[in-house]
Amino acid sequence: MKTINRQARFDYELKDRLEVGVVLSGAETKSAKNGSLDLNHAFCKFRDGELWIYNLHIYPYAFANNESYQPDRARKLLLAKKEAIALQSRMKQGRLLLVPTAVYTKKGLVKIEVALARGKRKYEKREAIKKRDLDREMGGGGGN
Repeated sequence: MKTINRQARFDYELKDRLEVGVVLSGAETKSAKNGSLDLNHAFCKFRDGELWIYNLHIYPYAFANNESYQPDRARKLLLAKKEAIALQSRMKQGRLLLVPTAVYTKKGLVKIEVALARGKRKYEKREAIKKRDLDREMGGGGGN
C-alpha cells in the first residue's frame, strides 16, 4: 500500500525527502494500511519543537466504533530531536516548507515521506503543463 500526493509534485519543487513515523490510533492504522486516506491538502508544521501533520484525512475504519472520530485531526510525526532541529534551521534559512509526499507501510508500521519544498510560481506550473502535454502528443499519438 502506497498513497502518493501528486498535487505536491505539481505545486512544489521538492528538494530533500525524509521518512518519519506517525502516531495513529488502532482504527486509523487499519484504515491507513487499507489506503483509505487523502493527502492532497495535508501540510506539516512545527509546534513546540515537535513536527505535526494537519489535514491528513484518514477515513473511518468500517469495523470500528466511530462515534467521536475526527478524520482531519492533527497527528504527531515521529523523528529524532537532532533531525527536527536540523529541519527547522534548513526551513528558516532557505524559506522552505515541509510537504507530505507519500504514505506507506514498512515492516507493519505506517510511515510518511515528507519533503522540503519551495512553492512554484504560476508560470512554472504552466510550463510543467505544457511540457507534459507535449510529451503526451509525441509519445502517445501512434495508437490508430
